[in-house]
Amino acid sequence: MLRASLFLLLLFSAWAQAQQDIVVIVNKTNPTNALSHKAVVDMFMGKYLAFPDGSMAQTYDYQKDSQIRSTFLSAITGRSINQINAYWSRVRFSGKVSPPQIFPDVMTVLDKVAHTANAVAYVPAHTVTAQVKVVYTIAQ
Repeated sequence: MLRASLFLLLLFSAWAQAQQDIVVIVNKTNPTNALSHKAVVDMFMGKYLAFPDGSMAQTYDYQKDSQIRSTFLSAITGRSINQINAYWSRVRFSGKVSPPQIFPDVMTVLDKVAHTANAVAYVPAHTVTAQVKVVYTIAQ
C-alpha cells in the first residue's frame, strides 16, 4: 500500500511539474511592465532585440536539450523543437543574428536576470523571486 501511495505521489508530482506555467522575466528595475506575444517571439527568435522603450535586450536561454526550452519555444512559436533548432542553425550560419546567451539551469538564469538590468529570460512561474519582474505568462 505504501509503495502504491508513493508511486501515485511521484506520478502526480511529475504531472504537476509538467503543468507549471512559464513566465518571461526581466530585472525588477526594468521599466517594461509587459511584453506582447509578438515581442516575446521576436526576442527569443532573434528577430528584434529591444524592449518597447527601445533599449537593447540581452536574452538568456537554456541548453539545446533543456525541457523548459523545448516547451517554451514550441509554445510561443507553434513550431516543433526540431524546426526551431533548424532555424537557429540557419541563422547562426548566416551570421545575421546573435542567439541568446545560454545557461545551464533556472537558478543561474534567475541570478543573471537579477543582476543584469537589460536581461530577459523565461523560467517556471513557481521559481520567480523578488529580484525579477514577470512581463509575460504562458499558461500550461
